[in-house]
Amino acid sequence: MKVLYFAWLRTKIGCAEEEIDLPDTVKTVEDVLDYLRTKGDAYAEALGEDKVIRVALNQDYAQLDAPVQNTDEFAIFPPVTGG
Repeated sequence: MKVLYFAWLRTKIGCAEEEIDLPDTVKTVEDVLDYLRTKGDAYAEALGEDKVIRVALNQDYAQLDAPVQNTDEFAIFPPVTGG
C-alpha cells in the first residue's frame, strides 16, 4: 500500500510517503491506522486516536469501516481549516 502524509503529518512522521505491506489482519481504514500507530512513537503521536485526521482511499474520502487492499493508495491529512 502506498501511504501519503500531508501537512504537519509529514514532519511528525518524518516522510511524505512510504510503501507498506499490510498484514492479512488489516481489512479496513481503521485497521490501517491502528497498524501504523504500532510502527513507532512518531506514528502513535501523529495518528493518535484523539487526533482529528482525514483519510482518502484511492483519492476518495473514506470512512473508518471502508475495506482496504495492499494495492490501494492511502492518504492521511488533517482537516482543512481557514477563514
